[in-house]
Amino acid sequence: MKRLVVVAGMALGLLAAPAGAVDGVHWSSSDLATLDRWVDAAPLDALPRPSTDALQAARDGTDRAMVDEAADALALRLARMQLLGAASAAQRSGWNIDDSDEALPLEVVLAAALATDTLDRFFAQLRPTHPDYAALRAAYGTETGAARRRTIGRNMERWRWMPRELGQDYVLVNAARFEAYLWRQGSLDSTWRVIVGRQRTPTPVFQAQIEGVVLNPWWEVPASIVRESVGALVRNSPAAARARGYVVENGRYRQRPGPNNALGQMKLVMPNPYSVYMHDTPNRNLFDEEVRSFSHGCIRTGDAIGFATTLLEGVASREEVDAILASGQTRTLAVAHPMPVYITYFTAVSDGAGGVAVLDDIYGRDGRIAVATEDTGRTFMQALATAPQDDAELAQAIEC
Repeated sequence: MKRLVVVAGMALGLLAAPAGAVDGVHWSSSDLATLDRWVDAAPLDALPRPSTDALQAARDGTDRAMVDEAADALALRLARMQLLGAASAAQRSGWNIDDSDEALPLEVVLAAALATDTLDRFFAQLRPTHPDYAALRAAYGTETGAARRRTIGRNMERWRWMPRELGQDYVLVNAARFEAYLWRQGSLDSTWRVIVGRQRTPTPVFQAQIEGVVLNPWWEVPASIVRESVGALVRNSPAAARARGYVVENGRYRQRPGPNNALGQMKLVMPNPYSVYMHDTPNRNLFDEEVRSFSHGCIRTGDAIGFATTLLEGVASREEVDAILASGQTRTLAVAHPMPVYITYFTAVSDGAGGVAVLDDIYGRDGRIAVATEDTGRTFMQALATAPQDDAELAQAIEC
């Protein structure tokens, strides 16, 4: 038990309980008061306030074991909402990013928090750690427009579907903002414009691992695009198809590397079940458009060679990359350190200046997410007045 508490405590940055301190831990009156504050504060995170009826009934009785059981159940219900979200499976439909937080043994961490009098820290640590969430939460608390507030709340919920720890180095694509972000050592390093899928061929939400870069790639034409256009071109205008680099072998449609190649000069090696990749494009003028939803689902990347060269640091210089491109030969270069890439969809984001920008819901996905914008029986300001201590104080305590 002690080892589980230590591991779980480390997972959330909490202090581990001393040996033998978990078994038989009870809820004190101070612990219950802390739980009451966090339950009442749930609306500040766009979460529904969980019912306290079972705990209140237990408190009205004389059986301490029933109080402990009801308090455990309420605390864990709230903790799971904070960590994993409150949405149903139907509302999460299409969000294909694995949330590793589901494996955290919350029961063990809660017991450790009770044993070490760190219940405030336990709840505070469950919120998403990404700075965008903090920006959304701050805006949610002051937003007066109902529609805008709902959008902010829905995107706070989406952040709870993400792993709390995305990695020190990773790429995050926000299809709704038509941008990709490279994070290094936990800080935003660079931003690239991207083109994403049309409304009828939307870019899916998923995660993958960036393993390498293909320079001068061949394009394996998807069956849907063969049916839509390429197949007819090959049948009806074979000379034009050859001029554009299309090759058909045993029913397999491919396009040679070259100036007409749909993937442009590079494609990331990022295996995934959707056959969706980040790549270059010969139609670079489209990056000047404000709304950049033109693809069949893949993610066309602006300054793709600069992007690839950045990912290949320590492997190949820009001069070496340019030489490979000039050769016309297809080369695959492994990145020095594989990193995750998250293809996401957030319609409310930090504006980089302390506020929040609300974006167009280009794929119509917002409406499926219910959000608790009002707290039954309590006003938002009442929740704010009784909220636990300031986040900055908690963060400072956690870092010690």
